[in-house]
Amino acid sequence: MEKLLQQKNTDFIFQSFLESVPDAILLINRIGKIKYVNSQTEVLFGYANFELIGKSIELLMPARFKKSHQKLRINYMLNPKIRKMGNGMELFAKHKNQTEFPVEISLSNLETDEGLLICASIRDVSAQKSIEKELKEAIIKSENAVKSKQQFLSNMSHEIRTPMNAIIGFTKVILNTELTKKQKEYLTAIKTSGDTLIVLINDILDLAKVDAGKLIFEKTPFKLSVSIKTMLHLFETKILEKNLKLNVNYDYSIPEVIMGDAIRLHQIIINLVSNAIKFTSEGSITIGVQKLSKNEDTITIEFSVADTGIGIEKNNIESIFENLQQAHSQTSRIYGGTGLGLAIVKQLVEAQGGSISVQSEENKGSVFSFILQFDKAHGAIVLDIDAVELVDYNINGTKVLVVEDVELNQLLMKTLLDDFGFDCDIVANGKIAIESLENNHYDIILMDIQMPVMNGFQATDYIRNVLKLNTPIIALTADVTTVDLEKCKTFGMNDFIAKPIDDRKLFNKIISLLKKSKSIITTPKIEESQKNAYQFIDMTYLNMITKSNSKLKIEMINLYLKQTPLLISTISESYIQKDFETLKSTIHKLLPSFSIVGIDDKYLELAKKIESNITSPQLKNWVLKLENTCNQAIIELKTELKNLKK
Repeated sequence: MEKLLQQKNTDFIFQSFLESVPDAILLINRIGKIKYVNSQTEVLFGYANFELIGKSIELLMPARFKKSHQKLRINYMLNPKIRKMGNGMELFAKHKNQTEFPVEISLSNLETDEGLLICASIRDVSAQKSIEKELKEAIIKSENAVKSKQQFLSNMSHEIRTPMNAIIGFTKVILNTELTKKQKEYLTAIKTSGDTLIVLINDILDLAKVDAGKLIFEKTPFKLSVSIKTMLHLFETKILEKNLKLNVNYDYSIPEVIMGDAIRLHQIIINLVSNAIKFTSEGSITIGVQKLSKNEDTITIEFSVADTGIGIEKNNIESIFENLQQAHSQTSRIYGGTGLGLAIVKQLVEAQGGSISVQSEENKGSVFSFILQFDKAHGAIVLDIDAVELVDYNINGTKVLVVEDVELNQLLMKTLLDDFGFDCDIVANGKIAIESLENNHYDIILMDIQMPVMNGFQATDYIRNVLKLNTPIIALTADVTTVDLEKCKTFGMNDFIAKPIDDRKLFNKIISLLKKSKSIITTPKIEESQKNAYQFIDMTYLNMITKSNSKLKIEMINLYLKQTPLLISTISESYIQKDFETLKSTIHKLLPSFSIVGIDDKYLELAKKIESNITSPQLKNWVLKLENTCNQAIIELKTELKNLKK
């Protein structure tokens, strides 16, 4: 009797437990008959208890799933481990009203007095499936939105770059003509503004890059005082219109040439000066450039832009650098602008390791200050990259096919290629280009990407796979958001250049590809006796960049002779002292001068090998060989210097 009571008590506890479970619980025998259901089963399926007991489980599971459910029953009767079903396969149950709904099932074996039973725990996952469906739809919608945004940015980039290509290109062409000093200053200001706009297009239109913080900063030599002066020319008209006074406080103890990203600096200062002028109706704008500190390799400079304008309320100063923020809601209506400029400035300054701050008082004016660190140039020479001089190259009748549909860009390309000394034919689309190639020989092809009738990729594919031509092809593209070198190579192009076209880059890419294809032999126009006069140096590049100006060549050679012995001495001493960090940094400083005085590329590679393999057992031999090369180059340069002074 006691055992019976204990059994009943146990059964009561077990049944109470099953009733408390939020899922539908069914006990099923080996032949698939339902032996027990809890109240949640009645709720889930719409049947009363008595309508289910003794019935086949298939009453609740659609006949079309019979085979899979039978397989599940067999598998789980043989394996006592609890398993959850539903992952990786769609399981459905059927309500009394004949509607089907998705379920998740857990099965386990249960030993009872009646033998082995299967315990099935069934959960309705309709809500979960609905959420998953909505999530998938949201993801698809989001992906489509991203694609649409990317397409919009791509189109916008292309549409802006196409006219900018002509503006900057023709400005550079005019700069190479005879001009007054004032005309050159104004045209340089136009070009600087255009270059800065292109940087803005690169960083603002390509939102993904900005959001990810993937901004790239160059380290090239530039003249800071010249950069400041050039930028301020952009604002002369506006300052005169508003009758403002422009003051510049420049610290001339700053080295004339420093290393950094001049374009990014232009972008920062132009934004700050534009704001100052915009919010100042009377008084003055003051630009400050002051040296804060320096050491052997770097110099820290503080830039400031002060105005006597409307100022900023104290409680708005903290948010002034945030995206799309302006101090007052009515500011954009009165003064215009998006409120994005200062956010870009802050991002550009901080991404270079600098800091920016603002001091302001309402109705009295503002002072925006930022601090940046630059590398010292250590004798690096600023080259005029806009002046392309080709007199030192024998082009030998090189013929270029230009494939470009915009007439203004066609004229620009013809102007540039004529200046280079190339012969060129110009066609308006890929189809005409193919016809020209079937009847004429060309040494190189400049191929626009977006054209009517047949675009650049389609034309290139035909040239490579049908015409079977290996003529070098350079892509000309205004769509820098989606086109890159790898994509161009996939279609059979050799290289690409972004619009607006940088004439020096274009020339260098053409010459490089022609050399590889052996379509052209470039030789300096110097006498045979001079050509073989030196073993370690070659004056070809120096002649080109100085336009064979003897005075400038003497100045540059003197700079090399001044800097190089000190660097060689430091290399030797740091090797002896095993000061490898100094050795590496000194080698790095030496590298840029190799190309200027024409030291053979094999010695450039040797220097790079030292820089990257500082622990090699060959280090001593490499250092000695490099020292000997530089010393021999110095001897030959002294001879060249004497000849020039004659």
